[in-house]
Amino acid sequence: MGRPSDWVREVTGRAPMRSPGHPGHQRVVERAFWDEIARGDLPTECAVAVGVSPVAGTRWFRDAGGMSPYSWSTPSGRFLSFAEREEIALLRAQGKGVRQIAAVLGRSPSTISRELRRNAATRGGKLDYRASVAQWKAELFARRPKAAKLATNPRLRDYVQQRLAGQITSSDGVAVAGPRTGAWTGRNKPHRGDRRWVQAWSPQQISKRLEIDYPDDPSMRISHEAIYQALYIEGRGALERELILCLRTGRSLRMPRARSKRVAWAHVSAHTLLSKRPPEADDRSVPGHWEGDLIIGTARSAIGTVVERSTRYAVLVHLPREQGWGAAAPVKNGPALSGYGAESMNKALSAAMKPVPLSLLKSLTWDRGKEMSGHAVFTSETEIPVYFADPHSPWQRGTNENTNGLLRQYFPKGTDLSRWSPDELSAVAHTLNNRPRKVLGWRTPAEAMTEHLQSLQQ
Repeated sequence: MGRPSDWVREVTGRAPMRSPGHPGHQRVVERAFWDEIARGDLPTECAVAVGVSPVAGTRWFRDAGGMSPYSWSTPSGRFLSFAEREEIALLRAQGKGVRQIAAVLGRSPSTISRELRRNAATRGGKLDYRASVAQWKAELFARRPKAAKLATNPRLRDYVQQRLAGQITSSDGVAVAGPRTGAWTGRNKPHRGDRRWVQAWSPQQISKRLEIDYPDDPSMRISHEAIYQALYIEGRGALERELILCLRTGRSLRMPRARSKRVAWAHVSAHTLLSKRPPEADDRSVPGHWEGDLIIGTARSAIGTVVERSTRYAVLVHLPREQGWGAAAPVKNGPALSGYGAESMNKALSAAMKPVPLSLLKSLTWDRGKEMSGHAVFTSETEIPVYFADPHSPWQRGTNENTNGLLRQYFPKGTDLSRWSPDELSAVAHTLNNRPRKVLGWRTPAEAMTEHLQSLQQ
């Protein structure tokens, strides 16, 4: 005879559901994953932290466009949790009744009765309560999909899309095509390639401008966050995903702000932070504290620059190519042959600082570039302690930054810096060190350095 086709509806009060296969991860796990993302960790690290495979974490992050799909608050204690459903399943297997289970959990008997009826597994031809299946059913029916505002308001959608991707025009209204671009590949904006010329308003500009253009029309309102969600979260809005290229960053995935604070400089240890530098270096009263950096040219060429903070005396470091440069395609994670890898930098910098008296080598402050990742070896060989400035804080090496600006007159950006010999670099440094400076009372850095050396000999 078989069972009636509508027996599931009669017994559970719900229509038959398709088999989900293996129930997916619970929402509480996904929420925890996005909480970890908000702290600035990578998707693979967040996945491991919440007990999910790294592949699943990466998939969640990419499918959501880098934005948490959980824009609503965490469910309150009014709803049954997975732990409570596990307790119900255990007590039910022990033969406990509805009122006994309700007493243990502190819930209403009607809540337990409804849970056992609505969210039970029905694949075996009878009601069989399992916590994982019950949680999956509850989360599936708890969804209340709300149509996005951009999907239901064509006039608002056209306004937003025109401000994002509208064609630019000249002052007399003639459309300007701009460069030709290829089809979107699903990745970030093209690296050093042409991008579409569009209006490219930011979502915040669009949101605020709506209040001016339509002051008396409340239907023409949308938050900038809703525009971002329509662009990045798949299925959230009516905007095409490729319109992310119209944003200034052109990122295919939205990155949390906390990611920018992520420490990416493993070579910077606690004792090499700028705060550990001797206080005497701050007021420039005692010579011997130096600042250093690189100026970069084309074809991965560079020149090292080192400047003494008190006298402004500059030393240029020649960074020749290593043997094998250009002979074959570069190997990922292979040896640095461009001339400013850690080993090459240590060797060249040690040679450049060797003529300086040891009494004038009290410290060296560098930015956080990887070229000084071998600073421990450099310090052991030269006895010069190395300190690193804080991230994105060039003013902490103001003397060096100012000197680099002066050097750009001789070594402009966009030129090959590897063509200059050590003698030519010495000539430029000599010229700079014999230029009078207002900060030195119109003395030259060479004169200030000479005076200090003479004072040490007396």
